[in-house]
Amino acid sequence: MAKKLPTFACRECGDTATRWAGRCGACGAMNSLVEISAGEAALAAKSSQPASPGVVVEALDGPDLQPVARLATGLEEFDRVLGGGLAAGGVVLLGGEPGIGKSTLLAQVAAAVAKSRPVLYVTAEESTGQVRARAARLGATGQGLSLASSSDAQAVASSIASGSYALVVADSIQMLTLSTIEGEPGGVAQCRACATVLVEAAKRAHCALIIVGHVTKDGGLAGPRLLEHLVDTVLSFEGDRYADLRVLRAVKNRYGSTHEIGLFRMGAQGLLEVSDPSGVFIADRDASVPGSCIAATLEGNRCLLVEVQALVNPTDYPQPVRKVSGLDPNRVAMVLAVLSRRERLPLGGCDVFVNATGGARVVEPAADLAIALAIASAWRDVAVPPDLVAVGELGLGGELRPASRYEIRAGEARRLGFQRLLGPGSGSGRGRVVVATLADALRTTFGADDGRGGAGPGRDATDRRAARS
Repeated sequence: MAKKLPTFACRECGDTATRWAGRCGACGAMNSLVEISAGEAALAAKSSQPASPGVVVEALDGPDLQPVARLATGLEEFDRVLGGGLAAGGVVLLGGEPGIGKSTLLAQVAAAVAKSRPVLYVTAEESTGQVRARAARLGATGQGLSLASSSDAQAVASSIASGSYALVVADSIQMLTLSTIEGEPGGVAQCRACATVLVEAAKRAHCALIIVGHVTKDGGLAGPRLLEHLVDTVLSFEGDRYADLRVLRAVKNRYGSTHEIGLFRMGAQGLLEVSDPSGVFIADRDASVPGSCIAATLEGNRCLLVEVQALVNPTDYPQPVRKVSGLDPNRVAMVLAVLSRRERLPLGGCDVFVNATGGARVVEPAADLAIALAIASAWRDVAVPPDLVAVGELGLGGELRPASRYEIRAGEARRLGFQRLLGPGSGSGRGRVVVATLADALRTTFGADDGRGGAGPGRDATDRRAARS
C-alpha cells in the first residue's frame, strides 16, 4: 500500500501544505500549521477548486434589479453600523472579547426583531435555561422568539433552510460541528465546513444570519480567516470589560459603510444606546488643567468631539518613555518630531503620555493639531482656552492641511457650547479661526510666546543633561 502523506493546514488562513513549516507561506502567521486528516484535506481541496466555466451570464442593469431588503432591529446604533438594518440573506459575523457583552447585545437584537418577525436563537455554549434567564433579566422576551440548544451545524442549517425564521442567531461558530468532518470543534476544517453550510442555507432561504465568533489574544477573530470572506459583514464589539462604554464597529460590510460606529453603555438592564456620544467623551473634562485639547473627528456621518490629553514629565533616564492610548502611535511620534524640530520644543528629555479619554479611538489625521496643542500646553503648563476646538492635519514641514466636512464639525462644536474652531482652510462662519502653520496655531492659542520657550516642565531635565555633557 502507498504510504499516506501527511497534510497540514494553517489555523489563520486555512491554506494547506504537504509538510510542516514554522511560518505559513500564504498569510505569514508563525506556528499556525497543524496536521489535518485525509477527510479534512479533501474538503480543503474541494473548496479551493475553480468555478465551473459554464456560468450563467446576466446583464448588470437587468430588469429584476431591486434594492436590498432590510430588516430593522429597533436598535438605532446597531442599524447605523449595518447601514440601515440586517440585509435579507445577509450573514453577519460578530466578534469580541469574552465578557464584553456579545450575547447580551444579540439577545436584545433578537427580542427587538421578534416583535414583528419570527426569530430563532441557537446556542451551542449554554443551555436554553441560561439563555431564558438572561433574556428575562434584560426584558428581552417576545412571542416570536424561539430558543434552541444544539451543536449540530447540519440541524441548524435545516432550521434556516425551512424559511420559518426571518433572523437566526448562532452562538458560536467555534462550538458547532459536522458529523461528516473529522476534527475537534473550532478547528480549521470544522469552522470552514460549518460556516459554509450555514451561509449556503441562509442565502437560499433569504434569512438574515448572525454568527458569533471568538477572538484571539491579539484581538483578531479566531479560526481560519476564511470566515471573514464567507460572510457579508464583520462586526467588532470593543470596550473595556471593567468600564461601561461599548463600541460596535464594522470591519467589513458589503451592504454599507465601514466607517460608522455604534455606542452603547452596559447597565443593569443590558446595553443602552448612547444618543449623544460627544457629551460622553467630554462630560468630565476640566478645562483649567494644562495638557487638554478638544478634537473634532468624524466617524462616518457622525462628528465626535473627543478630549485629547497629554502629560510631559521631565526624566533623568537616557531613553524617555512614549506612551499612547486611543490614538495612532505613529502619528503621535510624528507630531512630537515636528514640535521638536520645527518649533524647537525640547521634548527629548521628557516622558510624554498622550491619551484619548472616555475609551475613544481616534485614527483620523485631522486630530494632529489637537495632539500638538495638548502636548505644547502640557510643556508650557498653560491650559488651552476652554472654548476652543482644534481640527487639522499636520505636515512634516509644520504646515497644516484642512479637514473635510467642516460644516458638520463646526455645527457639533457650537451645539456643545464651543465658540472657536481653530484650523486651516478657507471655511468661514462664527468662531472660525484660520491658521496655516503650526507656529500660527501655537501663537493664536497661547499668545506671543508660541510654546518654544518658557518655564516648561522639561526645562529642568534639559538643563541637567546639558550640565552632564
